[in-house]
Amino acid sequence: MTFGEQPAYLRVAGDLRKKIVDGSLPPHTRLPSQARIREEYGVSDTVALEARKVLMAEGLVEGRSGSGTYVREQPVPRRIARSGYRPASGATPFRQEQADGEGRGTWESSSAQTEASAAIAERLDIRPGDRVMCTKYVFREAGEPMMLSTSWEPLAVTGRTPVMLPEEGPLGGMGVVERMAAIDVVVDNVTEEVGARPGLAEELLALGGVPGHVVLVVHRTYYASGRPVETADVVVPADRYQVAYHLPVK
Repeated sequence: MTFGEQPAYLRVAGDLRKKIVDGSLPPHTRLPSQARIREEYGVSDTVALEARKVLMAEGLVEGRSGSGTYVREQPVPRRIARSGYRPASGATPFRQEQADGEGRGTWESSSAQTEASAAIAERLDIRPGDRVMCTKYVFREAGEPMMLSTSWEPLAVTGRTPVMLPEEGPLGGMGVVERMAAIDVVVDNVTEEVGARPGLAEELLALGGVPGHVVLVVHRTYYASGRPVETADVVVPADRYQVAYHLPVK
């Protein structure tokens, strides 16, 4: 192979990918068999197999037990809005979107006290082992799981207050800003860091993905006068959703 020349399996995968993208191999069509790929492209069985593995890893095809490998129907990515704008209602952005739209979104949550891990303690500027309230969410749209979120709040801030449980009490379900304001903690800043990684097995199971699928992860932290008062991990399937930011200029 000369410098710059692609390996044979990538050339085969590239040609098959092009056919999938331009519709020559439409969704639910069976991918050419390993023998057919070998004959059509003049490659070995090993090359044909590696080309199919590439397409599978890219999420373009899927194996069906006892049937073969088929072209996957590619979802049209939907937007998940992130914004510095706070709705007057005090609702979280997801709840506000549902109230303004057709109301197809639902969510479930559970909260429990736990000890902060070293990573969470660093994000909250507390000591590892300090008590935090951990709340886990599953958000659904039209019944389909679309987003996971896990938040941590230091009980040194919210413990023994009416907002200790984020989804219960007089301000249950309200945003972090509004809940903290009720205990005289003024949130004045929020940071979000967005990254991508392979989804964990339990995440993909909850989101309806398959092993190897990539997820987007938003690490969010709210601050009050420089002190972190809540941090969260928001996880969404990268092939189904885009994270869109609206950042007003002051």
